[in-house]
Amino acid sequence: MKLTILGCYAATPRSFTNPTAQVLDINNHLFMIDCGEGSQVELRRNKIKFSKIKHIFISHLHGDHCFGLVGLISTFRLLNRDTELHVYGPKGIKEIITLQLKLSNSWTNYPLYFHELESKKSQLIYEDDKVTVETIPLKHRIYTNGFLFKEKPGLRKLLINEAVERNIDVALYQSLKMGKDVVSNDGETIANHLVTTDPETPKSYAYCSDTMYYPEIIPQIKNATVLYHESTFLEENKELAEPTKHSTAIEAATIAKDAEVKNLILGHYSTRYGSILPFKSEAETVFPRVQLADDGKTFNF
Repeated sequence: MKLTILGCYAATPRSFTNPTAQVLDINNHLFMIDCGEGSQVELRRNKIKFSKIKHIFISHLHGDHCFGLVGLISTFRLLNRDTELHVYGPKGIKEIITLQLKLSNSWTNYPLYFHELESKKSQLIYEDDKVTVETIPLKHRIYTNGFLFKEKPGLRKLLINEAVERNIDVALYQSLKMGKDVVSNDGETIANHLVTTDPETPKSYAYCSDTMYYPEIIPQIKNATVLYHESTFLEENKELAEPTKHSTAIEAATIAKDAEVKNLILGHYSTRYGSILPFKSEAETVFPRVQLADDGKTFNF
């Protein structure tokens, strides 16, 4: 599982930082999450192929999370894309994008599908044989969702030498990988655990930006491999968090600790701060495994 940060700063873009956008590579799926201004430039800078992006998830309709979307959609058209694109986001996102496409006479030459969200309860919004994606209802100034990306359990690993030694027909190997007991060529029933081992533990990624401190999400993200949680403010500006419906680094770390996640990545920093290093220092007073997002940074798990 690989995460590429295209932008992770709050509110307005600057010459050296970008608003929120990232790309998650999980189980051979490439998902784009949020699309602030400048996202397509950062995709190029990070050498991510446009053609591989087939699903874009927008958390909410504040500009620093979606103002880059129409530009990216338009660029796909100019590049003669023919692969369909699916956009998941709050109700209203279709109207926003299609109005701009209509008035600029820039209708796409590829299939464009919108999946509008308005439920305040978690929903399964994507599923195939390898991955699921659920919404994580968050608490912000407008309707906002995070997203939980989860691998499905893989097949069991075959111990080939054990299988050969027990004279198991090759045609039964797939059944073994699926966890079944089999009968050998000698007529003996072979218990699955004797010739296979457990698959790798499925990985999961919980994306939570933007939101105030909201413990209600803890049961859903319990034991996640990685939690990305906004940390707009340091403790010195804690009084700003509640009225703006944002979180502090310590609040993000508290969510990580209580949810018993494996790793915490902080992001969505207010641009008022000269350095992001204090975010890590403050969060580590609560939770030990903290990393800082930054534009162009990649994480491998």
